[in-house]
Amino acid sequence: MRRFRPLLPLLSSLLLLACSSSSEIDEELKNLPLPQNWQDSKQATTVEYNWLSEFNDVQVNQLVEKALAANHQLAMQAFSLQIAEQELIVSGSELWPELDLAFNSGRSKNNQTDSYTNNNSINLNLSYEVDLWGKLSDADRVANFDYLAQKSTFDQYKQQLVVDVLTTWFDVIEADKLLTLYRSKAENSKQNLAIIEAGYRSGLIESLDVYLTRNSLNSELSVVLEQETVKVKLIRKLERLIGEYPKGELLVNASLPLLTDKIPLGLPSELISRKPELKASWYQLLSQDAGLAYAHKQRFPSIMLSGSLGDSRDDIGDLLSSSSLAWSLLGSVSAPIFNAGRLKANEEKSRFELKQGERLYLDTLYEAFSDVENAITTEKSLKQRYDTMLAAQQNAEIAATLSFEQYQSGLVSYTTVLDAQNSSYEAQATLIRIKNQLIANRINLHLSLGGDFSTPSLENKAE
Repeated sequence: MRRFRPLLPLLSSLLLLACSSSSEIDEELKNLPLPQNWQDSKQATTVEYNWLSEFNDVQVNQLVEKALAANHQLAMQAFSLQIAEQELIVSGSELWPELDLAFNSGRSKNNQTDSYTNNNSINLNLSYEVDLWGKLSDADRVANFDYLAQKSTFDQYKQQLVVDVLTTWFDVIEADKLLTLYRSKAENSKQNLAIIEAGYRSGLIESLDVYLTRNSLNSELSVVLEQETVKVKLIRKLERLIGEYPKGELLVNASLPLLTDKIPLGLPSELISRKPELKASWYQLLSQDAGLAYAHKQRFPSIMLSGSLGDSRDDIGDLLSSSSLAWSLLGSVSAPIFNAGRLKANEEKSRFELKQGERLYLDTLYEAFSDVENAITTEKSLKQRYDTMLAAQQNAEIAATLSFEQYQSGLVSYTTVLDAQNSSYEAQATLIRIKNQLIANRINLHLSLGGDFSTPSLENKAE
């Protein structure tokens, strides 16, 4: 023991240095100054959970349930989470002793003496690394935070999947409503053509109007065919999201709801602890912080303890005889002396990765705030646009009716009729699109706020 006394001050200083390492995350990140309210809203309410019920649609709930049960990408994310869980177990096992049982049996021949020798051995080996500096604990912390980050990523992906299902479903409804509108417009062009051709045969209308009407009809029929393709493609996209073969045959029998009610927005400060994407980014930052501590402690000595208990006999039946068992106990210390700066470079690399992770977290955080602020502003604008366009659509319908009546009376040209009718149908199409934009923006606002979509039944099926 005396020969090691000169080393005690060195070992003590190393121990204190290693154990004194703490988090190197910038303190400003832990105390960020955040606004009290959103810029375009002064609500101080709690964010709405179970927001899926806002749409009150049985088919929507069924589609979400199918997606959560059968979507292939979500299943891949679930397996990634299970892999991270197993890696967590592997990392935690490094903190415990390792016990192995080894059995060997052999037979050899000596050609000089023409004799045979048997050799049988059995050994129980124990090895354990003393986590004196907390190096293994830091490695375990890395795995823990990686698992938590993966779990939050899975939760975010699940919410994004629900958003994708809903937005695609309402895109299908929009495509269906537009298709109905375009077919109505084509049918109106057919009726106009019949009236104008009859007038042409009576000598009351010029041939130019006939050609203009025929051209308009052909254009409308082309638009109908294009819209049919758009609708089928969207249905196939939705079928893929819910894990079904993309046949393009999903039946659509629903309308676009007009969302006018306000939703509770919560506080900006609550977003950090609620939104899975932000939690995943923070856990990843904590993992990098623990990784830096691990890289730092790699430069300190490793202390290994090993023990063995076993026996070796010619006759396998004599193994484990209490009178012949042998045991050994060994302790070893290994310390890095020269590695051409590799360990130091690894530590500096981990430090730069941590600083890079801090910037990434801040960027993710402010991007999340920006998404909410933009969604709030967009909803206000869309509601105003809808009211304005509703009035424009009503005026356009009256104008279209009057222009055709005046055309039949010879007061205006047919070009005026076409312009008035196109304005009327375009106003109706714009109303349909704004309705869907309101819905899509509302859904993405729920996603940006981090509110949970699920009902108890959906949540149980998603676990």
